[in-house]
Amino acid sequence: MHTSLKSKNIKKPSWLKVKFPTDPNYFNVSSLLKKKNLHTICESARCPNIGECWSQKTATFLILGDTCTRNCAFCSVKKGIPLPLDPDEPYRVAEAASLMGLRYVVITSVTRDDLSDGGASHFYETINAIRKKILRARVEVLIPDFKGKKECLMTVINTKPEVLNHNLEVPETLYSMINRPKENYRRSLKILKKAKEMGSVTKSGLMIGLGERKEDILQTFSDLRNIHCDLLTIGQYLQPTRHHARVRKYYSPVEFEQLRLIALDFGFEKVESGPLVRSSFRANMMYDSYIQNKT
Repeated sequence: MHTSLKSKNIKKPSWLKVKFPTDPNYFNVSSLLKKKNLHTICESARCPNIGECWSQKTATFLILGDTCTRNCAFCSVKKGIPLPLDPDEPYRVAEAASLMGLRYVVITSVTRDDLSDGGASHFYETINAIRKKILRARVEVLIPDFKGKKECLMTVINTKPEVLNHNLEVPETLYSMINRPKENYRRSLKILKKAKEMGSVTKSGLMIGLGERKEDILQTFSDLRNIHCDLLTIGQYLQPTRHHARVRKYYSPVEFEQLRLIALDFGFEKVESGPLVRSSFRANMMYDSYIQNKT
């Protein structure tokens, strides 16, 4: 077992504490998602921003079911043998997004290694259903690696999502610690590189606090900029349960701001960096700011 799984718990600092949501919108969104039998990464990954986001009537939809075929040491999403795909799911996502009044829709998924295309065709159906339901909808997708299959990536990109996001999660040096083959880091970089070559605005995300060194973080910045990744999110890793990898360090808001400025110096167009930042944190604002800078 890696040392991070055996180390003592570190007391969570005050800046990571969030208030229980009381806004009526939060409960309305929760009720709607249950009614439509939909999953969100907000719930499945125990996102600390769920109160803020749902209170603002936005959420990140989790498609391909709620069960992942991989077993990453940091993730609280349910793992095991998934159910067959629900062909009606794309249309329920589109209906929920419309009822929530969304104009910027973020979609992610569990990893489905049991499917020949990794669920790429389901992404395709979901994005198209949203575009049919919501006039001028903008869509951001956070995709799995599809085992590196270019044809699966092309299936998603053919729907022309505004942003193609794929997370590296941690520096390459920590991949074995999070129960991922080290070669998957390079596979993920190739996914982002291919997406950029196909004309996508690309985005990736990092969790920190799992025992990485500063030079590991900087190397990851360099690797992403070498493939011209446009957008980056950096957030604090939080241990979901006692069975997951433990936090080795809590970074302060000042340290996150320093990393944001360093990342911008590397050439990223936009960087969101903070203790509670997650992959889809204020995604619409990040994209709007990116577009404004390009015009």
